[in-house]
Amino acid sequence: MTAAPRIPLSSGHSIPQIGLGTWPLDNVQAAEVIATALELGYRHVDTAENYGNEEGVGEGLRRSGVPREDVFVTTKFNREWHSVAGVREAWERSVRRLGVDYLDLFLVHWPNPDQGTYVEAWDGLLALREEGKVRSVGVSNFTPAHLDAIIAATGVGPDVDQIQLSPYWTQQAARAYHFGHAIVTESYSPIGQGRDLLAEPAVVAVAEAHGVTPAQAVLRWHTQQGLVAIPKSASPQRLAENLDVFGFDLTREELAALDRLNGTGPAAADPETFGH
Repeated sequence: MTAAPRIPLSSGHSIPQIGLGTWPLDNVQAAEVIATALELGYRHVDTAENYGNEEGVGEGLRRSGVPREDVFVTTKFNREWHSVAGVREAWERSVRRLGVDYLDLFLVHWPNPDQGTYVEAWDGLLALREEGKVRSVGVSNFTPAHLDAIIAATGVGPDVDQIQLSPYWTQQAARAYHFGHAIVTESYSPIGQGRDLLAEPAVVAVAEAHGVTPAQAVLRWHTQQGLVAIPKSASPQRLAENLDVFGFDLTREELAALDRLNGTGPAAADPETFGH
């Protein structure tokens, strides 16, 4: 059984460096894929209220037979819950759907700066962590400016910022900010969106040099730089391959070659204007 290394969090807990993303799986698909992934050795599962599959994720966790305490479970909440009381209700709804009694990581899904209440959402998360209802707390799609605001208001930064990150979107400024504030950077859409990134000549060349798949080459680009990645697949073969990315190292030149793809792919979502 393959197991991903774990990265320490400021909370004192740790997060497996490869997890399973679950968007856009429905409940039936999620239950099947989660059970398969856990059997293959995954111990980190990522979902969200907005994905509409938390019940299926919970069913997959139970079906797998893996003890709850051995699986790192992340979910996220939407903008309607951006208040202290709202975050508590979002937590209650999510744990009920998942069939668990605590979360390993709970995230503000988007800052929604037009609404102007993400600091209150952050206050709510800190209260839940204090009570032990969540072990670690974080944000998703927060820029350094958004992070500055919550840290200025509370004196506490997130354990994790989950952002859209791949060789197409290397997010160097965000990563530097995270490093300076002891925030773990987690990459969603880590192998791009669609197949375009995996067909890039630079990616194919790195994969061929190491005798691995293009997806494995890109995931090693993430993990070798200390990033957490949450690729999604429903294929048992690809699930196994995506977890098996720790037996080789990219050279400095290969890492740089993939970095040079930054800005050449589709535009990333803009947290200033998009959110739910």
